[in-house]
Amino acid sequence: MTKMNKREFLEEISIRSGIEPEVCKTVLKSFEKVLEKEIGRRIRRYGGWVLLLIALLVSVAVFGQAPDNKRVFKQTIRGIVIDEDSKHPIPYAMVGLQKEEGVRVLADSLGRFVLPRVPVGRHTVEATFMGYSPSIHKEVLVTSAKEVFIAISLKENVNELNEVVIRARTNKGEAMNPMATTGARMLSVEEASRYAGGFDDPARLVSAFAGVAPSVSSNGISIHGNAPHLLQWRLEDVEIPNPNHYADISTLGGGILSSLSSQVLGNSDFLTGAFPAEYGNAVSGVFDMKLRNGNNQKNENTFQVGIMGIDFASEGPLSKKHKASYIFNYRYSTTGLLNLEGGKMDYQDLNFKLNFPTRKAGTFSVWGTSLIDKFTSDLERDTEKWDYMSDRSESKDKQYMASGGISHRCYFNNDASLKTTIAATYSHMDGGATLFNHSLESTPYMDLDSKYTNLIITSIFNRKFSNRFTNKTGFTYTQMFYKMNYSIAPYEGELLETISQGKGDTGLLSAYNSSSVGLSDRWTLNAGVYGQFLTLNNSWSVEPRVGLKWQASPKTTFALAYGMYSRMEKMDVYFVKTKSAGKESVNKDLDFTKAQHLMLSFGYRISDRMNLRVEPYIQLLHDVPVMADSSYSVLNRSIFYVEDPLVNRGKGRNVGVDITLERFLEKGLYYMVTGSLFDSRYQGGDGVWHNTRFNRNYILNGLIGKEWMIGKSKQNILSVNLKLTLQGGDRYSPIDLEATMKHPDKEVQYDESRAFSKQYSPMFIGNYTVSYRMNKRKVSHEFAVKGLNFTSAKEYYGHEYNVRTGKIDVSDGSTALTNVSYKLEF
Repeated sequence: MTKMNKREFLEEISIRSGIEPEVCKTVLKSFEKVLEKEIGRRIRRYGGWVLLLIALLVSVAVFGQAPDNKRVFKQTIRGIVIDEDSKHPIPYAMVGLQKEEGVRVLADSLGRFVLPRVPVGRHTVEATFMGYSPSIHKEVLVTSAKEVFIAISLKENVNELNEVVIRARTNKGEAMNPMATTGARMLSVEEASRYAGGFDDPARLVSAFAGVAPSVSSNGISIHGNAPHLLQWRLEDVEIPNPNHYADISTLGGGILSSLSSQVLGNSDFLTGAFPAEYGNAVSGVFDMKLRNGNNQKNENTFQVGIMGIDFASEGPLSKKHKASYIFNYRYSTTGLLNLEGGKMDYQDLNFKLNFPTRKAGTFSVWGTSLIDKFTSDLERDTEKWDYMSDRSESKDKQYMASGGISHRCYFNNDASLKTTIAATYSHMDGGATLFNHSLESTPYMDLDSKYTNLIITSIFNRKFSNRFTNKTGFTYTQMFYKMNYSIAPYEGELLETISQGKGDTGLLSAYNSSSVGLSDRWTLNAGVYGQFLTLNNSWSVEPRVGLKWQASPKTTFALAYGMYSRMEKMDVYFVKTKSAGKESVNKDLDFTKAQHLMLSFGYRISDRMNLRVEPYIQLLHDVPVMADSSYSVLNRSIFYVEDPLVNRGKGRNVGVDITLERFLEKGLYYMVTGSLFDSRYQGGDGVWHNTRFNRNYILNGLIGKEWMIGKSKQNILSVNLKLTLQGGDRYSPIDLEATMKHPDKEVQYDESRAFSKQYSPMFIGNYTVSYRMNKRKVSHEFAVKGLNFTSAKEYYGHEYNVRTGKIDVSDGSTALTNVSYKLEF
């Protein structure tokens, strides 16, 4: 370690911690006395690093006493300017800060730019280039600890320059994918992380958008009344398994918290209907997520600790010369360190991306996400407190998920690019449950072991032929492997009996061609076709997609989109075996679930910071797998297994309108009001139209947030955010009392002939987030308190037979969470 004198040492601690030198001096004197008295000279010799760590922590405690003397901390904004259609860098574009005199730079030959010494706070970044519409990124947050990276895309003008009125385009409210005509929205991680109730979980963040029904105990995404498992999760252009902790337990397609951290996620697209041709094997919506590249110039770190978990994230250069970088985030649940009443939850996750640009061979990247979940429920050993069968059980469950790949992207001189990815995904559930009698003697009740493995290769070729015409062509092949055994005791005291078992493999081949045509400076046509083929039973589908957008005036936009869509079932459906069928897979010949989407979009720009969007839609589903002569349909599926033969005779119909009024953040204030009115119905094997399980009929959201720049130098940020939701209650079927009382274990039976005809009370959900960020020199601290469901809205879980009273009780609950966290960026 390099020797330094006392003055230099004090200065170093001041720089790293953000504490003024005089305060450091006072603190160090106190610690010197303790060290001399209690530890001695030998430890004091090596105490410098210890004191440095303590000083970092002390800075948190004494920030209110540390005068800033009106220091103005500054930071760097870096980025790249690219063509929106071809994704090629635009050389020598002009980039600058609005309302900041002299803060203008010229991008280099590779489109890269650096804005140095930008004051801490919110700024608006603008990029311009001849022949392109200017692009504006508003309210970019600049902090003292980390550099800001922005990828700015410019849209080339369709007509000649003298024929066009140049209009600036903002990055607010529009999808990143230019071929998405309707029902699409960009999820800005920095923006959405402010939303109350988000808990840094992208699945909960999108619940603020129109058409999405939020839940409290689960983060499953239900769009327009569709079941959460019908949503497709994509990461780096690859479909991945449900990336949620404790996935598929309470609701198929949902979980408690996403394993994908906002520390590593980049801006992503969320699509709710009539999406373009490149998205296949999906009938509800698509969450198209991207991992961002790490800083290739300097090392930056984040440490966060809270009630929900401990995070550590880091990014930096692998090689400054070759612009290679890394980024990763690891999280471990603090709940795993605690003994919770009734059981123990233990989860951890890891996300990473390595980026390797080369001069001639393109750019290589290695990426991945993974999670490990463990849950143990403890037995209530006081038999006097046993009211329900669930009180007499204990369970141990484990879940694993991993997705990763190697991607290569190369650019060609003719405005073309090719991206190829080889990836693999894996998910595994392993669990068991035991029942106890009043003598505390146990018998096995349930045993589960299921594994899904996918090997994937996908390639995308994108070419911009002219400023009017861009084409994207791609294919994906997925080889899937599956193995499952689920056993359960039919009645108490009986041996385990296999009710769902299967093993097999198959392949899914898909391809698409999608084009965007600028008919004029006001009209844009997006059209394409998607097709897929399942090798298991030779099922195939060819699906046209088309969207037309009209810029009627500088403030008014109309768009209309139509498409056909299909989705294969989960592997357990195809390979399930029944008692009567023996070793035969009874659902092996099932066709895809198919759908047609039609969506109209009206957009009105009330002002530069306020937008109104109205989107009526209709979704028609057919060839839906259902159970013959039953109201069962996979459209309502909420459990992780299937045990019956199915046929493609079901239908579905979702009709509604989504409305969004949004004021983007400006002068510290933003708000958003969304409303969704819809009706979601399905027809099962009984030929009768029923409400779907997720037909809430209406969802109203109101969000508001305010930021204040405070402190002597106005460089600290106090943020208060609130979200209120009013939505229709959970759907359920009436109880069949006679069948329930005849059941040996009094397991509640439902009248499926009137499926989901009952509705629980409406839900009024309130969430809040309060945070305070302190910007110091080269370091920032953030304290946050986040509350989920402070209004104590109740959710319906089902019904249970009470052995004490002999009655059937409703099972509901109010899940309310509070997370207090501290984040350190350095």
